Amino acid sequence: MSLLELILLLVIAAICGSVGQTLVGYSAGGCLISIIVGIIGAYIGIWVANEFSLPVLYTLNIGGKPFPIIWSIIGSAIFAAVLALINKLLRGNR
Repeated sequence: MSLLELILLLVIAAICGSVGQTLVGYSAGGCLISIIVGIIGAYIGIWVANEFSLPVLYTLNIGGKPFPIIWSIIGSAIFAAVLALINKLLRGNR
């Protein structure tokens, strides 16, 4: 994987992470956090798709590796919702 492909992958992961966080209404941080949420969301989304035998929708091939856009957004939303719940439980009703 070249440097350009890696940068492209990180930009797409950031966009997917941002969209997932926006759907939930919880933002964990800035661009770096959106990249992390997008990458973790891709893994969560693929896991959910495999568990329920759902098709992988709209993948981009970057450097010969598929990146699932729709499942990354769905997984990012799930991950952001879990982060929001954990944050709310830790902070209590302050």
